[in-house]
Amino acid sequence: MVRPLRLALLALVSTISVASADHVILTGGPAMRKFEDLRVPQDQHDRWWANFVRASTLRMDEIRKAYPGNEQIVWMVYRPGYQERGAEDRQPYTTWIGDIARKRNISLVWVDSTSSLISSLNARPSGSVTTFDYFGHSNSHCFMLDYGNLIMGACTAGLHEKDLPKVKSSIFAKNSYCKSWGCHTAESMSGNWKSAFGTKLEGAMGKTDYTVVGKGQLPLGEDWVR
Repeated sequence: MVRPLRLALLALVSTISVASADHVILTGGPAMRKFEDLRVPQDQHDRWWANFVRASTLRMDEIRKAYPGNEQIVWMVYRPGYQERGAEDRQPYTTWIGDIARKRNISLVWVDSTSSLISSLNARPSGSVTTFDYFGHSNSHCFMLDYGNLIMGACTAGLHEKDLPKVKSSIFAKNSYCKSWGCHTAESMSGNWKSAFGTKLEGAMGKTDYTVVGKGQLPLGEDWVR
């Protein structure tokens, strides 16, 4: 009777481990139109407020298909960006995001600053983050949660590669899959991510293109590198 009991306990542990898996999606905020309208057309960003939101929901659909029965999706969204853009456009974007999360049975976590993002990441259980995706503006060194929101062409809140040691490496599952859908990530941040967490971060060498997300396609990238 010892062997069946041992097998039952192992099965229970396995079930608990699967149930605790997290798929974290981090979504940055859009730029303000009042700033972007000052740029020449080919350099403008975020004419559509929901580029990063729509891309995030497309990834949610992928995760649900790839991990049936194991789809605890944690959606971390930079709230000030959607509050400010919503006020500018006179639309309740934060309410709409909340509605999306409820309809999709997603765990929505609002983040308001670099420190609140780090705290939210560190609150994930040890070994739970099975996948991580970032949708938003970025450069080679930083996930820019805010870009062109308070200051034209500038970032006032983000996760810089220098901030990575503040995030617990223990939150990531073994062989976790991490990807940045922002621009230029593979040029520097991916290497620092691997050093900090021991897991690879796929990113683009060059720019990414969000113009296709309205057609139901995830952003295009130049030379994806892990």
